[in-house]
Amino acid sequence: MRKRMLVGLCCFAVLCLGVDARAASVVIEDSAQLDSSRLVREVVYNELHDHDTHGYWRYWVERHSAKGLLTQEQVETAEGPIARLELEDGRPLSGEAREDEERRLRRLLDSPSEQAQHRKEYAEDERRIGRILALLPDAFLYEPAVIEGGNYHLRFRPNPEYPAHSIESRIFHAMAGDLWISVQSKHLVKLEGRLQENVDFGYGLLGRLYKDGWFRLERTRATNAAGQTDWKTQRLEVHMEGRAMLFKTIARETSEVRGGFTAVPAGLSLRQAASLMREPMRAESVVPVRLATRR
Repeated sequence: MRKRMLVGLCCFAVLCLGVDARAASVVIEDSAQLDSSRLVREVVYNELHDHDTHGYWRYWVERHSAKGLLTQEQVETAEGPIARLELEDGRPLSGEAREDEERRLRRLLDSPSEQAQHRKEYAEDERRIGRILALLPDAFLYEPAVIEGGNYHLRFRPNPEYPAHSIESRIFHAMAGDLWISVQSKHLVKLEGRLQENVDFGYGLLGRLYKDGWFRLERTRATNAAGQTDWKTQRLEVHMEGRAMLFKTIARETSEVRGGFTAVPAGLSLRQAASLMREPMRAESVVPVRLATRR
């Protein structure tokens, strides 16, 4: 769940504009007059309200961890996503590892208490993402937007007058970085941030995140057969270092890529989603994407 909290910090498709250099300069000049704060508010409104009517998707996830490169398949349901580990370092699981995955899934599907915990964690994640998004308009000051390849590009820095009280808001508010927004749909395309200072908890006695920790979030558009489009996380990088209570050193390193987005029915139960994962994904959906582990 610590990873999920950091994923909440984040809570990429580029539309190329066919314009000549003279026209492009005019667009950028005009965009400087844009109220950046109002633009960010529009984006947050779209993200939060579109989420209420989002579709459900099946996709693969490649994640670097201490165990190496892990590849999962994941299916979304209204009760939260369900995942199955498929590959380790590009190789199929051993018989023992596959049996462990089957036992883990059976425990979830056969235990009402585990399902209740699964739903609770999913709901907490959704609320956390909503809180993080809600910080964007007020917690930061934005430079005028410029247009780059079909996206608004805004630089941001902490708003010194913003009262950051919660753990989430204190971490996020200590960052400066860059935000890219789709000109066409006013959705978040890419978000990068870096800690500008150490973030202490309990005056540093309970913990500290160190300056220069950073994250990067990239999103892409996924479209189903009916033409409905959702914006999905395609790449996530989180690189944070710090220490916890009793001076235990902590490091949070996440490098994750998602792809092969395929729409699934909205009413799937966890058990139905688990059965779906036993069916092969469409070959054209599985397109390898390289992880960018350095900034």
